[in-house]
Amino acid sequence: MAGSVLPNGALTGRRIVDLSRVLAGPLCTQMLADHGADVVKIEPPSGDETRHLGPPFDAAGQAAYFGALNRGKRALALDLSRPEGRVVLERLLEDADVLVENFLPGTLERWGLGYADVLSVRFPRLVHCSISGFGADGPLGGLPGYDAVLQAMCGLMSINGTPASGPTRIGIPIVDYVTGYNAFAGILLALSARERTGEGQRVDVALFDTALALLVPHAANWLCSGRTPGLLGSAHPNIAPYDKFAAGDGEVFLGIVNDGQFRRFCRQIAREDLLEDPRFRTNAERLQHVDALRTEIERTLSRFKVGDLCRDLMQSGVPAGAVNTVPQAFAHPHVAHRRMLVEQDGHRAAGIPVKLGRTPGRPGGRPPRFGEHARQILAEAGLEQDAIDDLFATGVLAGK
Repeated sequence: MAGSVLPNGALTGRRIVDLSRVLAGPLCTQMLADHGADVVKIEPPSGDETRHLGPPFDAAGQAAYFGALNRGKRALALDLSRPEGRVVLERLLEDADVLVENFLPGTLERWGLGYADVLSVRFPRLVHCSISGFGADGPLGGLPGYDAVLQAMCGLMSINGTPASGPTRIGIPIVDYVTGYNAFAGILLALSARERTGEGQRVDVALFDTALALLVPHAANWLCSGRTPGLLGSAHPNIAPYDKFAAGDGEVFLGIVNDGQFRRFCRQIAREDLLEDPRFRTNAERLQHVDALRTEIERTLSRFKVGDLCRDLMQSGVPAGAVNTVPQAFAHPHVAHRRMLVEQDGHRAAGIPVKLGRTPGRPGGRPPRFGEHARQILAEAGLEQDAIDDLFATGVLAGK
């Protein structure tokens, strides 16, 4: 029936082998799992680093950081530096749809598992998603990449902060995070193409590319004007007022993007006189007199409480929001309405941001313990228990 909700996620039946660690890759595969894919997380004997990036730690001793990126997966720990470990990996790839990894470029080739020469030949329907800092070639090819380093190199820090603070790292690992989304999109594009061609392909996602693509509108402004973007704090280089302002009992962010919204804002705060001021009549004029505009706005907003102000502005069609802490943000009733706080199996995390009408995603179970599902996964792949015992005994498999 048109419009009916189906019982399974959009990716039910897809099998993912996840060799990635830390953030971008695990985030990508968690999103695949949220939408129904069977994700097998393969860690090295030392484990995914994020298991140890705490405190805080959960009741099982795993860092909260790890839990944010690995729900809904099954896990085993495998030493891929040994030939026996690579034989197990190839066994798991026989019925896999996607392989995700973020090794330094050349690692799989060194192990005799390069995509072009080996994997694409043995597993022609496999989609191989490679996540790296800079890609495999070029002046920086093959070098390691980390979020904050890419923020610095690609100009993101140069436009984040104030003249007093100087260039500052954006407070979340934004390059890693968006790279995970780019990998997610690339995998879905490759799976869509496979429906037509019957063949998989390689998906190449680099933090470097993501970081440069994030420079909107700063890169476009520079390419057009030749002027180097600078530090604006919370302000916008092209829009005013679009910034954080002090109010009577806290701070509010005003997202006023056109003249109509500015008119409604001025009427709502009883400052229609600003509409007659030639300095503020258009966005271009407001940008030229942004400091004077800030003085007028903050002088007026000091009479308002943040909650009342934001409610009345939003109801009048003026985007405005309180500058909340993380606990305040998650306490908002709209979080529950949008199902953006998951609490199950003793695990609490942010919910699924991509919502499908007919095949809605569903948060998977708690993040796996180290090596927790090794026997189950390998038995499904056809290995006998004696063979699995031998892999544990020789150290090829770690964990339970």
